[in-house]
Amino acid sequence: MNVVDSSAWLEYFGDGDCAPEFAAAIESPDQLIVPSLTLFEVFKRTCQLSGEATAFDVVGVMVQGEVADLTAELALEAARLSLETGLAMADSIILATARTRSATLWTQDAHFEGVDGVEFRPKSGSG
Repeated sequence: MNVVDSSAWLEYFGDGDCAPEFAAAIESPDQLIVPSLTLFEVFKRTCQLSGEATAFDVVGVMVQGEVADLTAELALEAARLSLETGLAMADSIILATARTRSATLWTQDAHFEGVDGVEFRPKSGSG
């Protein structure tokens, strides 16, 4: 199973240099878990960059995976992870979603570099 962080979704949809790194996870919706928080983040950023119509198209692709809502249990697990790792709220929720589902987290977010269960791919030009 795979969870794709907002940074990786945006790289994929923006056809960035690392888009092929995330394609296998994104293009296998039967193995994809989509935290509801990533829907918020990707929709908002895509609206800013490309408009609402494009943002709805993007979300249409995302929801082909299994959308994972933020439940009370998941929120508490994310809070524990935040205390343990120092990650911010959104990052903790996304990581908790991946861990509670035994999924690999795919991201370009440098906060996740070296974290167990995470496939980190740096943004072009970031080393």
